[in-house]
Amino acid sequence: MEAIIASGIEFTIFFYNPNIHPKKEYDIRKEENIRFAEKHHIPFVDADYDVDNWFSRAKGMEWEPERGIRCTMCFDMRFERTALYAFENGFDTICSSLGISRWKNMEQINASGTRAANHYEGISYWTYNWRKKGGSARMLEISKQEKFYMQEYCGCAYSLRDTNQWRTKNGRAKIKLGEKYYGNE
Repeated sequence: MEAIIASGIEFTIFFYNPNIHPKKEYDIRKEENIRFAEKHHIPFVDADYDVDNWFSRAKGMEWEPERGIRCTMCFDMRFERTALYAFENGFDTICSSLGISRWKNMEQINASGTRAANHYEGISYWTYNWRKKGGSARMLEISKQEKFYMQEYCGCAYSLRDTNQWRTKNGRAKIKLGEKYYGNE
Protein backbone atom coordinates (compact mmCIF):
# COMPACT_ATOMS: atom_id res chain seq x y z
CA MET A 1 0.00 0.00 0.00
CA GLU A 2 2.84 2.35 0.81
CA ALA A 3 4.34 1.93 -2.67
CA ILE A 4 0.99 2.43 -4.39
CA ILE A 5 0.28 5.56 -2.33
CA ALA A 6 3.72 6.96 -3.22
CA SER A 7 3.09 6.32 -6.92
CA GLY A 8 -0.09 8.40 -6.87
CA ILE A 9 -2.33 5.52 -7.91
CA GLU A 10 -5.85 5.77 -6.51
CA PHE A 11 -6.97 2.44 -5.12
CA THR A 12 -9.40 0.70 -2.80
CA ILE A 13 -8.74 -2.20 -0.46
CA PHE A 14 -11.15 -5.07 -1.07
CA PHE A 15 -11.07 -7.41 1.93
CA TYR A 16 -12.47 -10.81 1.03
CA ASN A 17 -10.85 -13.58 3.04
CA PRO A 18 -13.35 -16.31 3.91
CA ASN A 19 -10.42 -18.70 4.15
CA ILE A 20 -9.16 -17.19 7.40
CA HIS A 21 -10.07 -19.39 10.34
CA PRO A 22 -11.13 -19.17 13.10
CA LYS A 23 -13.28 -16.05 13.17
CA LYS A 24 -11.09 -14.51 15.88
CA GLU A 25 -8.09 -14.64 13.52
CA TYR A 26 -10.21 -13.23 10.68
CA ASP A 27 -11.37 -10.32 12.84
CA ILE A 28 -7.83 -9.46 13.99
CA ARG A 29 -6.48 -9.46 10.44
CA LYS A 30 -9.41 -7.43 9.12
CA GLU A 31 -9.08 -4.82 11.89
CA GLU A 32 -5.36 -4.43 11.10
CA ASN A 33 -6.26 -3.68 7.47
CA ILE A 34 -8.97 -1.23 8.47
CA ARG A 35 -6.65 0.59 10.88
CA PHE A 36 -3.95 1.01 8.20
CA ALA A 37 -6.47 2.01 5.54
CA GLU A 38 -8.02 4.65 7.79
CA LYS A 39 -4.62 6.03 8.75
CA HIS A 40 -3.80 6.54 5.06
CA HIS A 41 -7.31 7.53 3.93
CA ILE A 42 -7.66 4.49 1.66
CA PRO A 43 -11.21 3.38 0.85
CA PHE A 44 -11.90 -0.04 2.40
CA VAL A 45 -14.53 -2.53 1.23
CA ASP A 46 -15.43 -5.23 3.73
CA ALA A 47 -16.79 -8.22 1.79
CA ASP A 48 -18.62 -11.16 3.34
CA TYR A 49 -16.99 -13.65 5.64
CA ASP A 50 -18.27 -16.36 3.34
CA VAL A 51 -16.74 -19.19 5.38
CA ASP A 52 -19.35 -21.87 4.56
CA ASN A 53 -18.72 -21.36 0.84
CA TRP A 54 -14.97 -21.62 1.42
CA PHE A 55 -15.23 -24.88 3.39
CA SER A 56 -17.61 -26.28 0.76
CA ARG A 57 -15.07 -25.54 -1.99
CA ALA A 58 -12.22 -26.99 0.10
CA LYS A 59 -14.05 -30.28 0.66
CA GLY A 60 -11.83 -33.17 -0.41
CA MET A 61 -8.69 -30.98 -0.28
CA GLU A 62 -8.28 -30.95 3.50
CA TRP A 63 -4.95 -32.82 3.38
CA GLU A 64 -3.44 -31.08 0.36
CA PRO A 65 -0.09 -29.42 1.07
CA GLU A 66 0.51 -25.69 1.28
CA ARG A 67 0.93 -24.25 -2.25
CA GLY A 68 -1.12 -27.16 -3.63
CA ILE A 69 -4.53 -27.35 -5.28
CA ARG A 70 -6.35 -26.18 -2.13
CA CYS A 71 -4.38 -22.93 -2.25
CA THR A 72 -5.14 -22.54 -5.96
CA MET A 73 -8.86 -23.02 -5.18
CA CYS A 74 -8.60 -20.45 -2.40
CA PHE A 75 -6.84 -17.88 -4.58
CA ASP A 76 -9.29 -18.51 -7.43
CA MET A 77 -12.30 -18.03 -5.14
CA ARG A 78 -11.00 -14.79 -3.71
CA PHE A 79 -9.82 -13.35 -7.03
CA GLU A 80 -13.11 -14.29 -8.72
CA ARG A 81 -15.00 -12.29 -6.08
CA THR A 82 -12.52 -9.41 -6.38
CA ALA A 83 -12.78 -9.31 -10.19
CA LEU A 84 -16.58 -9.35 -10.00
CA TYR A 85 -16.55 -6.45 -7.54
CA ALA A 86 -14.10 -4.55 -9.76
CA PHE A 87 -16.29 -5.12 -12.82
CA GLU A 88 -19.50 -4.09 -11.03
CA ASN A 89 -17.91 -0.97 -9.53
CA GLY A 90 -15.93 0.51 -12.41
CA PHE A 91 -12.41 -0.60 -11.52
CA ASP A 92 -10.13 -1.65 -14.38
CA THR A 93 -7.28 -3.33 -12.46
CA ILE A 94 -6.99 -5.75 -9.58
CA CYS A 95 -3.90 -6.89 -7.71
CA SER A 96 -3.01 -8.54 -4.43
CA SER A 97 -0.56 -8.24 -1.58
CA LEU A 98 -0.40 -12.04 -1.28
CA GLY A 99 2.84 -12.13 -3.24
CA ILE A 100 4.80 -10.18 -0.61
CA SER A 101 5.11 -13.35 1.44
CA ARG A 102 8.09 -15.56 0.74
CA TRP A 103 5.86 -18.51 1.66
CA LYS A 104 3.61 -17.96 -1.35
CA ASN A 105 4.16 -19.05 -4.93
CA MET A 106 4.05 -15.91 -7.12
CA GLU A 107 3.26 -17.90 -10.28
CA GLN A 108 0.31 -19.59 -8.56
CA ILE A 109 -1.04 -16.24 -7.30
CA ASN A 110 -0.57 -14.46 -10.62
CA ALA A 111 -2.21 -17.30 -12.55
CA SER A 112 -5.29 -17.12 -10.30
CA GLY A 113 -5.48 -13.34 -10.56
CA THR A 114 -5.10 -13.40 -14.34
CA ARG A 115 -7.74 -16.15 -14.72
CA ALA A 116 -10.23 -14.17 -12.66
CA ALA A 117 -9.61 -10.89 -14.50
CA ASN A 118 -10.00 -12.62 -17.87
CA HIS A 119 -13.65 -13.36 -17.07
CA TYR A 120 -14.53 -9.66 -17.32
CA GLU A 121 -14.15 -7.26 -20.20
CA GLY A 122 -11.94 -4.33 -19.25
CA ILE A 123 -10.46 -5.89 -16.10
CA SER A 124 -6.77 -6.74 -15.88
CA TYR A 125 -4.62 -8.25 -13.16
CA TRP A 126 -1.44 -6.40 -12.19
CA THR A 127 1.33 -8.98 -11.75
CA TYR A 128 3.73 -6.69 -9.90
CA ASN A 129 6.34 -8.51 -7.81
CA TRP A 130 6.11 -6.82 -4.39
CA ARG A 131 9.15 -8.76 -3.12
CA LYS A 132 11.57 -6.96 -5.44
CA LYS A 133 13.56 -3.86 -4.54
CA GLY A 134 13.42 -4.61 -0.82
CA GLY A 135 9.63 -5.04 -0.68
CA SER A 136 9.68 -7.91 1.79
CA ALA A 137 12.15 -6.12 4.07
CA ARG A 138 10.04 -2.94 3.90
CA MET A 139 6.93 -4.95 4.78
CA LEU A 140 8.68 -6.14 7.95
CA GLU A 141 9.78 -2.57 8.80
CA ILE A 142 6.24 -1.28 8.42
CA SER A 143 4.87 -4.22 10.42
CA LYS A 144 7.19 -3.34 13.30
CA GLN A 145 6.44 0.41 13.09
CA GLU A 146 2.70 -0.21 13.06
CA LYS A 147 2.94 -3.07 15.59
CA PHE A 148 0.90 -5.23 13.24
CA TYR A 149 -0.38 -8.60 14.30
CA MET A 150 2.08 -11.37 13.46
CA GLN A 151 0.37 -13.87 11.20
CA GLU A 152 1.96 -17.20 12.04
CA TYR A 153 0.11 -19.29 9.46
CA CYS A 154 -1.47 -18.73 6.08
CA GLY A 155 -4.95 -18.36 7.47
CA CYS A 156 -7.08 -21.40 6.76
CA ALA A 157 -8.05 -24.10 9.26
CA TYR A 158 -5.83 -26.63 7.50
CA SER A 159 -2.82 -24.34 7.52
CA LEU A 160 -3.35 -23.78 11.25
CA ARG A 161 -3.65 -27.53 11.82
CA ASP A 162 -0.54 -28.33 9.78
CA THR A 163 1.52 -25.53 11.31
CA ASN A 164 0.59 -26.64 14.83
CA GLN A 165 1.41 -30.26 13.99
CA TRP A 166 4.83 -29.18 12.69
CA ARG A 167 5.43 -27.05 15.77
CA THR A 168 4.50 -29.89 18.15
CA LYS A 169 6.73 -32.31 16.26
CA ASN A 170 9.62 -29.83 16.50
CA GLY A 171 9.18 -29.02 20.19
CA ARG A 172 7.59 -25.62 19.68
CA ALA A 173 4.43 -24.29 21.28
CA LYS A 174 1.23 -24.20 19.26
CA ILE A 175 0.07 -20.89 17.83
CA LYS A 176 -1.82 -18.71 20.28
CA LEU A 177 -4.20 -16.50 18.36
CA GLY A 178 -4.07 -12.77 18.96
CA GLU A 179 -0.90 -12.74 21.06
CA LYS A 180 2.11 -11.97 18.84
CA TYR A 181 2.65 -8.54 17.34
CA TYR A 182 5.62 -7.16 15.44
CA GLY A 183 7.77 -4.93 17.59
CA ASN A 184 6.80 -6.92 20.68
CA GLU A 185 8.52 -10.23 19.87
